[in-house]
Amino acid sequence: MSDAVRDIFADWKLPIGLTVSIMLAALVYVRGWIALRRTRRVQFSDERLASFLGGLALLWMVVASPLDGFADALLTAHMIEHLLLMSAIPMLLLYGLPVVPLLRGLPRPVLRSVVGPLVRLTALRRVAEWLVTPAVAWLGMNVAYLAWHVPSAYNYALENETVHGVEHLCFLFTSLLFWWYILRPWPAKQRPDDWGMLVYLALGDVVMTMLSAFLAFCERPVYSYYVQHPNPFGISVLDDQVLGAVVMWVLGSFAYLVPAMVITFRLAGVGQGRRAPELRRAGR
Repeated sequence: MSDAVRDIFADWKLPIGLTVSIMLAALVYVRGWIALRRTRRVQFSDERLASFLGGLALLWMVVASPLDGFADALLTAHMIEHLLLMSAIPMLLLYGLPVVPLLRGLPRPVLRSVVGPLVRLTALRRVAEWLVTPAVAWLGMNVAYLAWHVPSAYNYALENETVHGVEHLCFLFTSLLFWWYILRPWPAKQRPDDWGMLVYLALGDVVMTMLSAFLAFCERPVYSYYVQHPNPFGISVLDDQVLGAVVMWVLGSFAYLVPAMVITFRLAGVGQGRRAPELRRAGR
């Protein structure tokens, strides 16, 4: 292990509040999943459980483990962190059909006295429905993505740990809204796939591609933080920026193109005849 890696691990401190919050979310979900599995065994399969818990584990690795220290030192690691927060983690969490298990897993006093009354508020439900409409969800994620990559905001987030946490929360929340429209986890209202979903994904890929291309070809360091805080790995600031842009460009495109291919196959009817009826009723 190099001295630079050893120093990053040595500087790491376990974020107690964040770690406990993620563990509580896992416990609540498992409790609700067990209760629901008794009557909805096909819908709440082992894959759903593994997906949600895997999403939480990946979330902890990205924002609370020693690996977060690499994101402060290298733009490439920071871009990987952002990609995971905006693609893999939201999709894993949503595939776990989290809404009902999290509600069922709460202690009854909390559900009855706190969460229940909030869920029944018509105004709150309308706001939630508005947030996951395609235009709002798409704009929310992409505006947040571009805004936090403005040099002044990006540098400030790296200098201030609290702001950095807000940035992560913003990415995760808006990305959950974005992918909600694609996955529509039960009990969200189901509707057939349409070609508009492909446009939705393609335009998201365009935004990421534009930023990646700018970072890759501008031929100058964009973020002064990395100039003022040289990384201990001996990688030049510009090389790190180009590599980070390429990683974001390639892996980010996969995050959009793979779901687009799946939707295209569905629209074309590929494999639908072999899909079991009970799986159709189980929801995505």
